[in-house]
Amino acid sequence: MKATLSVAIITFNEEDRIGECLASVVSIADEIVVLDSFSTDQTEAICRRFPNVRFERHPFDGHIQQKNRALLFCNSDWILCLDADERLSPELLNAIRQFLVAPPSGVVGVKFPRLTFHSGAFIRHGGWYPNARYRLIRRGHGKWVGENPHDYLDIDGKGTSLSGDLLHYSFDDLADQVETINQFSSIVAWTRAKAGNRFRCWRLITVPVWKWFEIYVVKRGFLDGMRGFFIATTSSYSAFLKEAKLYELTVIKLRKPSNLGNRYEELP
Repeated sequence: MKATLSVAIITFNEEDRIGECLASVVSIADEIVVLDSFSTDQTEAICRRFPNVRFERHPFDGHIQQKNRALLFCNSDWILCLDADERLSPELLNAIRQFLVAPPSGVVGVKFPRLTFHSGAFIRHGGWYPNARYRLIRRGHGKWVGENPHDYLDIDGKGTSLSGDLLHYSFDDLADQVETINQFSSIVAWTRAKAGNRFRCWRLITVPVWKWFEIYVVKRGFLDGMRGFFIATTSSYSAFLKEAKLYELTVIKLRKPSNLGNRYEELP
């Protein structure tokens, strides 16, 4: 018999994106688990329009924690982990469908490329592509690890890969990207401060410079034209903000960045 598939997604106010994400997987999913952290928009209503959706809620306590919790709700043989701003390309959809017919013996994880849409085009350089990551795991054989909000799936056995791209629509435009960078850098700085990391002046100076050079030159971001320059520069800016905000939290002793809401506690 064909292996069964659960799709696990965490959400919070994703009404603009969750519909297309669900539409891209509904034809192959035996169940779709959406773990929501009490959205106040139409996220729940949109999710309930799709068959086989289990809409669960839990207070948000971190991306890694929430994604691992979503795995526990899944009951199928295999679990496909997606973000609300991702969707399967037709090629990847077919590859996963074929994989489930007869999964290779001993394989517990499957990775595939992620192709990001940015500033009106798909980005293929600067380290953004193929950027393959494990996203399909045999139930009970993987967990989310890393540093919030930059998480990844770690598998406890043999892995393989599939062709076809996971399409990533992360930013509407540069303004949206800058807003996301501001939010995510606050989460990273808060997470590091809570873990006891200290500010280091040399990192504030060197990390942003190296990040720009790495993306634009080493990883050939220049081949994406002006978009590659934008990505290198905003990535450098992100690296700067992480270090500068860590300074605010560990030297100035701010309790938490002002753009983190009630889902994040104040530091002691």
